[in-house]
Amino acid sequence: MRPEVALPVLLPLLSGAISLLFWRSRAMQRFLVVAGTIALFIVSLWLFISTLSEGYVTMQMGSWPAPFGITLIADLLSAVMVLMTAIIGLAMGIYSLATTGRGHEKFGYYPLMHLLLAGVMGAFLTGDIFNLYVWFEVMLVASFALLILGGERAQMEGAIKYVTLNLLASVIFLTAVGLLYGMVGTLNMADIALRMEAAEHTGMVEVLAIMFMVAFGIKAAAFPLFFWLPASYHTPPVAVSALFAGLLTKVGVYALFRVFTLMFDQTMGYLQDIMLWGAALTMVTGVLGAAAQYEFRRILSFHIVSQIGYMILGLALYTPLAIAGGVFAIVHNMVVKTNLFLISGITHRLQGTYQLKKMGGLYRERPWLAVGFFFSAFSLAGVPPLSGFFAKLVIVRAGLEAEAYVVTGIALAVGFMTLYSMVKIWNEVFWKSLPEDNHVPETATPSGDDGRLIRPSLWMMYLPVMLLAMGSLLIGVFAEPMMWVMTTISDQLLSPAGYIEAVLGASASIEGALLEPLPTGAEEAVREKTP
Repeated sequence: MRPEVALPVLLPLLSGAISLLFWRSRAMQRFLVVAGTIALFIVSLWLFISTLSEGYVTMQMGSWPAPFGITLIADLLSAVMVLMTAIIGLAMGIYSLATTGRGHEKFGYYPLMHLLLAGVMGAFLTGDIFNLYVWFEVMLVASFALLILGGERAQMEGAIKYVTLNLLASVIFLTAVGLLYGMVGTLNMADIALRMEAAEHTGMVEVLAIMFMVAFGIKAAAFPLFFWLPASYHTPPVAVSALFAGLLTKVGVYALFRVFTLMFDQTMGYLQDIMLWGAALTMVTGVLGAAAQYEFRRILSFHIVSQIGYMILGLALYTPLAIAGGVFAIVHNMVVKTNLFLISGITHRLQGTYQLKKMGGLYRERPWLAVGFFFSAFSLAGVPPLSGFFAKLVIVRAGLEAEAYVVTGIALAVGFMTLYSMVKIWNEVFWKSLPEDNHVPETATPSGDDGRLIRPSLWMMYLPVMLLAMGSLLIGVFAEPMMWVMTTISDQLLSPAGYIEAVLGASASIEGALLEPLPTGAEEAVREKTP
């Protein structure tokens, strides 16, 4: 039994269930969101340390041996993603205390937040492809409910677009799972990896690979079906926007990395050009959409799309350095993108609007907030020595080594356009004076010795912002050990034998590891991939 691989899923489910029991107790639900996310961070750190030392941590649910039962497995990629999710969850738990209204708390904000975290954790840790679909649906249900909390017209319009495209992705995903099971007779991803090596119907393999790429691409908000994200992420309460920005699209990107390095690695030569140009178009459309906006959260929403392009580019190049850079970009983006949405919430609390033209003067009035924005925004743009610089540097170098000069040039140009958007926010929100027609909300300006004392609730908003901003800086400062972790992840992903052995056992054989006999002559192909 390895409880550290199951606890990241079980703890948020338990916290959510207890929150439901205390439905009428606002204080208890608020306590549970902090206590639960602290506990989640501790067990996630435990899992990361275990995986760092052992390589893989597995657990067979119900003591059913693989591939017959459901497997939970953490390699270093899963462990890093779980740890980052726990950090984002803890930051959001604290931030939500100061931003979540009584109405949202009354209608289940905290239980839904726990459920969303459980879905994300389950997706990162499952070793079963149908179970991955189940956890995606758990996330979809929780995120849709969070998106419509409040019931405002803009929220409902955004939610319709959000759920329509995500349901389409779910239908494609489930159809692909059914076809895959019909072809190989198993749902265990390690077992599928063995059988795909021996698959005779190569055309069907390519069709399945494209179906998974489309399904996960929609959920990751990749070109061309990305428009659900900028149409919806700016509509809910800011804590919900930040939670979505940090987690949801990254699960889609994670699924792409997992499936195309483990199950469909043999199709990458065929699909590489599609992924490369899909990544390029994702970057370009996202950054151009952001350049045209003057609403804080809409700019950030379009930049989520743009940054997803860098992550997919790392996978599309499919070299050890590129994979490492892609994962580095995921980790960096989870921190800075969440933080930028949190900062937008503070600026709204202070000045009562998300419209850049109506804001200003915060550099002089809130210098620490300006510092937090500076670290996060210019890290997103790739300014050295912040985390985004090293993530993009690795991807650009990998692109040059792979001689993908056009796509690499696009990535560099998109970085400069991102800098333009961040400078635009800086000039409008922090540098220029506050327009005369905007009066700062009274709740943000209590009287005090300096006339600008911050309410205690604002300190709960500032705390996660400053911690995440410091995290972005530290990732850049300690880029070398971070890169060692990312390189180790890349080695594991590109050498799936270790993953297969961890799931099926060192004694995995053709007869013992597979559910059905292989086609005649296929044994040798399987033996090459069997540890």
